[in-house]
Amino acid sequence: MQRRNKLVIIPAYNEAGCIVNTIEDIRQNAPSFDYVVINDCSRDETGELCEKYHYNVVNLPINSGIGAAVQTGYMYAKRYGYEYAIQVDGDGQHDASFLEEMAEIIENSDVNMLIGSRFIEKEGFQSTGLRRFGIRYFTALIMLLTGQRVTDPTSGMRIVDRKVINMFAEDYPKDYPEPETAVTIIKNGLVVKEIPVRMKERQAGVSSISFKKSVYYMVKVSLACFMAAIGVK
Repeated sequence: MQRRNKLVIIPAYNEAGCIVNTIEDIRQNAPSFDYVVINDCSRDETGELCEKYHYNVVNLPINSGIGAAVQTGYMYAKRYGYEYAIQVDGDGQHDASFLEEMAEIIENSDVNMLIGSRFIEKEGFQSTGLRRFGIRYFTALIMLLTGQRVTDPTSGMRIVDRKVINMFAEDYPKDYPEPETAVTIIKNGLVVKEIPVRMKERQAGVSSISFKKSVYYMVKVSLACFMAAIGVK
């Protein structure tokens, strides 16, 4: 099979209600991309649907969390020589119609990571009030640590070049990775930019992040960002 030079990484855990629409959206609206589903040992029919429709899938033997699933995708991208990789969540929130535009920008600029931000033009689903508070907090924290404003630091919709693929294939946070990796990239002297995108509400299922986990998230990721800023692993 002839491979393209761009890969969509789709981490999926219990996304049976969304995964088919997510992949069809990519096929229809991002034809220059290959894709791989990283099935994080789902307990629902996610794996069966991938098999039924002959999707390109890597099945993890145990549930390993979002960080391990995404890192597996970057390892796949590195192994097969992709020049660019982008994460698209399996819950259908990311709109694949923006992927080609994001690819064109990163292919024709000095950007190492291009983030799709829902908060530049403030169109589409803007997340819940609690999460918006957390996002504003991490925007301020990243600004404090790096001097750069990132309006949507928790966005998983990020396209990266080969240099970042290689970095993330070797080392990637276990959970809640987006703010920490943004700090890491900036502190390594690489270029991070954003473009406006629209995101959609989750198509099915429920988020795994409860209020209790949100508090844990704020504390853990804050510490991780500080350590990333000073170069501590």
